[in-house]
Amino acid sequence: MDFFDKLGDVIITKGTEVSEKAKELAEIASLKGHINTCEEVIRKNYLEIGKLYCEMRGQEPEEEYEELCLAVKNAKAGIEELEEKIRKIRGI
Repeated sequence: MDFFDKLGDVIITKGTEVSEKAKELAEIASLKGHINTCEEVIRKNYLEIGKLYCEMRGQEPEEEYEELCLAVKNAKAGIEELEEKIRKIRGI
């Protein structure tokens, strides 16, 4: 009987270890989800800051932002051209 008692103890111990490990992994996954949410908030706000800067200062940006503002301006012009082509194709 001593063998079966020890075997039972080992099974219980290992089961407890597996359960604790599963809890740790679940908690880590939850925390990583929160980190991703925070990173998304940061990303969205950075984008909004850039958008506001372009709207407010895009015509006369500071030197370090000139290239970026020009790229935005050119992309917007490209969108307008493409939309005009779409309108022509549709006969509008």
